[in-house]
Amino acid sequence: MAEYNGHKNWNHWNVSLWINNDEGLYRMACGLVRCYRKCGGRVKAAEAMLETLNDVGTTKTPDGAPYTVTSIRAAMRGM
Repeated sequence: MAEYNGHKNWNHWNVSLWINNDEGLYRMACGLVRCYRKCGGRVKAAEAMLETLNDVGTTKTPDGAPYTVTSIRAAMRGM
């Protein structure tokens, strides 16, 4: 399977680009990773972030990549 700039695909790359370069999204992701570190890890943190984004009506990045649990979880790698 071909990679996209070191990521699984364009969607994962784009979501990671936005989460890791937008201060508000980055702070949210880091806070959730810290919160769920001992109970559920990145999967629960990604689910919580997706739910929060959906609650405010944000389902895609400004470039049109849909936020998914797997793409958010990939973006949280290393946090």
